[in-house]
Amino acid sequence: MCGLSARQSAWTQDAGLKSRTTARLVGAAIVLAGVCAAAAALSPEGGESQPVWYSVVPPMLAILLAFLTHHVIASLGIALLVGGLLCRVPVGPLDIGNWWAGIAGVAGCIGGTLSRGGNLLILAFIPPIFIMIEMIIASGGFSGIIRRLLRWVRGPRSAGVATVLMGILCFIDDYANAIVVGSMMQPVTDRFRISREKLAFLVDATSAPVSGLAVVSTWIAYEVGLFGDMAVQLGIDKSGYGMFFDALRFRFYCLLMLVFVMAAAILRTDFGPMRKTRPVAAGQGGAGGGDAGRTPGDGLARNALIPLAGLIGFHITGLWFDGGGPRLLRQGASVLSLGYWRDVISAARHSTMILAMAATFGLGLALVCGTVTGRLDRRAIRACLWRGLKRAVLPSIILTLAWSLKTCCDALRTGEFLAAVLAERVSPAWFPAILFLAASVTSFATGTSWGTMAILIPTTIPVAHALDGGAYGTITMISLGAVLDGAIFGDHCSPISDTTILSSVACDCPLMDHVRTQLPYSLTVAAAAVVCCYVPAGHGLSPAVGVGVGAAAIVVVLLSCRRADV
Repeated sequence: MCGLSARQSAWTQDAGLKSRTTARLVGAAIVLAGVCAAAAALSPEGGESQPVWYSVVPPMLAILLAFLTHHVIASLGIALLVGGLLCRVPVGPLDIGNWWAGIAGVAGCIGGTLSRGGNLLILAFIPPIFIMIEMIIASGGFSGIIRRLLRWVRGPRSAGVATVLMGILCFIDDYANAIVVGSMMQPVTDRFRISREKLAFLVDATSAPVSGLAVVSTWIAYEVGLFGDMAVQLGIDKSGYGMFFDALRFRFYCLLMLVFVMAAAILRTDFGPMRKTRPVAAGQGGAGGGDAGRTPGDGLARNALIPLAGLIGFHITGLWFDGGGPRLLRQGASVLSLGYWRDVISAARHSTMILAMAATFGLGLALVCGTVTGRLDRRAIRACLWRGLKRAVLPSIILTLAWSLKTCCDALRTGEFLAAVLAERVSPAWFPAILFLAASVTSFATGTSWGTMAILIPTTIPVAHALDGGAYGTITMISLGAVLDGAIFGDHCSPISDTTILSSVACDCPLMDHVRTQLPYSLTVAAAAVVCCYVPAGHGLSPAVGVGVGAAAIVVVLLSCRRADV
């Protein structure tokens, strides 16, 4: 009877899984059909010179497949194949030569992407930065920084603040942030009776948001690469790095999330499911996840500080020379002015090359520091090389496929079609807020911020540019920030996100407990970003005023929820 009952239970679960999968497939098919029907109905009249309605199929297919499969590479690859076929097959569906030409066109898109010097420089940045991170971790650099911070930890409040500060200091990479900060701070927060769920939130909330804001990180090459392509396509006289710098003022979710975590740590305030969490009982704490096996217990802070300082110093110095910094100084500009550095960075034309050189320089410093201090031997160096190269494969493939899909969308004139359809139907003032919500839903469903950026930036920024009157104006800049921030919000909250999973593992916190307790916090910050920042900024309010209002709203919410015993 027990065996029969178990088999019946298994059949029931299998039937339920198949039913849910079928429902998702049917739902995705209905959404795709609805979008195609709407595109065909709204398609502007004008003959063969107008972009065609089916140009929306490749990016829409990429979104839906990523939602269904949770595999961004496969989703981008299939969407790329469909895009290549749509470039040739509709002109002669019965001609087999058009089908072969469409497939060959896909290979041509990928080959063209990999033959561009700018793309290769961006790809050249990724492996050395990941290898450098692995060497810093293995040589105990990050653990050394944490040990210095612990000298000032005296209670729960200072333990929470130290966790947030450590998360900000580990700006170079979100994976390293989650692994290092989570595993190293867990014994400290256990000692001062901070729950594992709260620790996981503090770690997760200062991983992708910090790395996404940092002007030097594993994210920057990816974002700059996508922006640089947009600059070329739209005829914007800006480098990708200059556009990233312009969008920093409008990174409302990331900025307000940092305000939230610091205020929550200082005020020791919780609400929602987090209020019901309890710290781990004495003697029950684990050793922490993630990096415990390869981070020396007595790490040296200089093994991290010297490579990071060298990387940042090299990068800023290179941008300064390339962007005409000395010339502006001779003209009387002030080096302490924000406008001075904005002009310098925007004028830099070799930012990707400088970024790749800075990463290589930082890697060399990490190798020297680890070797001189005796923390890295040949075996450890080989292991760091292997781990870093493995981590570099995924973003490199995603970036290559995203560039290739964009090339297909350019051939199909997807951006022109969406701009023509939406330019007279969507208010420019509301578009950034809508875009933030769309990016949030996409990244939450797919569990990837990079995939969301790859799909939405090439298809939505041309629309923002059109809504801006065909100029690189405020709406375009806000929209750039909205896509990046929406992608980070959804990824940061999704239970299938890699950083969410890493944060829960490193903090020894059950995954769904982490998701359930942090979601109300993230939704609060997202609501403040939309209501206080994105909508007002779209109507002309200064971004600094919007951030100030949003920060004040967050503090008011936390103070209203404050409890004396938390």
